[in-house]
Formats: sequence, C-alpha cells, structure tokens
Amino acid sequence: MTGHRKLNPFVKLALELGPVVLFFVMFGRLKDRSFQLGGTEYSGFIITTAAFVVLIVAASAVLWWLTGRLSRMQLLTLVLVVVMGGLSVWLNDERFMKMKPTVLYLAFAGILGFGLWRGRSYLSLVMDEVLPMREEGWMILTRRLTLFFLGLAVANELVWRLMSTGDWVNFKTFGLTFALFAFFMTQGKLFERYGEPRGD
Repeated sequence: MTGHRKLNPFVKLALELGPVVLFFVMFGRLKDRSFQLGGTEYSGFIITTAAFVVLIVAASAVLWWLTGRLSRMQLLTLVLVVVMGGLSVWLNDERFMKMKPTVLYLAFAGILGFGLWRGRSYLSLVMDEVLPMREEGWMILTRRLTLFFLGLAVANELVWRLMSTGDWVNFKTFGLTFALFAFFMTQGKLFERYGEPRGD
C-alpha cells in the first residue's frame, strides 16, 4: 500500500504520549533504587532512561507501520532521545538525557529562526492544513514561537542544573507540556484576526 494512512487520534495520542507517561511512572518507582549490571552501578533514572529509549523507538516504529510516515518533529525527537538517552546510559551520566529538551527546543528555535531570516514561516508548512491563516499571521506566530522555544530551553537548563532529578522529571512531564498548551491557548486573538476558513 502506498501513501499515508489516517490513524485514530486516540491511538496516535497513546503512541506519542505513552512512552512519556511510562517514563514518569517508572521513574517514580525506581528513583530511590540502584542496580548492579556488569559490575557497574546504575541509578533508577538511568534504568528508566534506557527503558524510555526502547519505548520511544518501539512506539515510533508502530506509528510508522500504521501510518506510513513520521513527521519531521517526530523524527527529530526520536533521534535526540536515542542519541542523548543512549549517551546517558552508555556513559552512566544523567546530564545528557536532561539536556535533551534543551537541544530539542534550540533546534526548533533555530529552524524557525532560519526561516524567519529567509522571510518565510516554516511553521506554516507543517501546520497550515490544521490551522489555516494568512501569511502575516504565520510570521507573527512563528516569531513568538521561536522566542518561546528559546525560553523553554533556558528554563530546562535552569531546572536540571539547579534542582533535583525528581523536580526535573516533574518539570519535563508536566511543566513543559502545560507551557506549550498555555502558549497556544493565549494565541486565540491572533488566530481570530488572521485565520482563514478551511477548504473542503
């Protein structure tokens, strides 16, 4: 079969958020434990990270198998989880996994910023079908989102460097998710002003 296949939105949501939820639950159970593997001691966070890497790869594979595609954002997230999470497990160093959101948001900000420098909104290329807007609106939203991603990158750096691992896990699971939701909720006036009716 060729072409992209539509997927039940609840199945899609489960595949995208399932690994994150399981990471949070597993860390809660293992955060105070350590494990001896091959003569090396690993914290519960490292073991949880190893499981998360496997889960995100499996979920991405299932998503690709069901739909025939992965978005650029999903691919970038997958690569960063495998690389940064893999480094944390391989080097037994929590810092790489904790820096993953920083690298991800800086990458998003860089891609969007490069588009703005060229006078284009790359955001419209991936969201125009679900959120039709005039070009001026896309440029405004892209500038705001670029600055927002930079702010999230700085916030992640401050949290993981200054707070406990448990605090960072809570921040990553709930804080970053709520921040993204709140950002788009506050753009209602922009969508109303520059929005266009969807085509049939």
